[in-house]
Amino acid sequence: MRTTISTKGQVTIPKEVRDRLGLRPGTQLEFTAERGKLVGRKTDGATDPVTAITGIVAPMDVDAYLQETRGAAQ
Repeated sequence: MRTTISTKGQVTIPKEVRDRLGLRPGTQLEFTAERGKLVGRKTDGATDPVTAITGIVAPMDVDAYLQETRGAAQ
């Protein structure tokens, strides 16, 4: 199967390949160049462990937390 790169650098992954690999809208791919070939791999979307957990815990006021755990500053 062949596809053509658009002027914006975009390509269309053929439907047969998308179906076989389970690629759905929103699936994130990571591209690398290996031995002169373009290789695309599905990712879980979380490349950075910090980014993966961002938003799980509510923001906290560090000063208030320290005062609560250590008591008032002397």
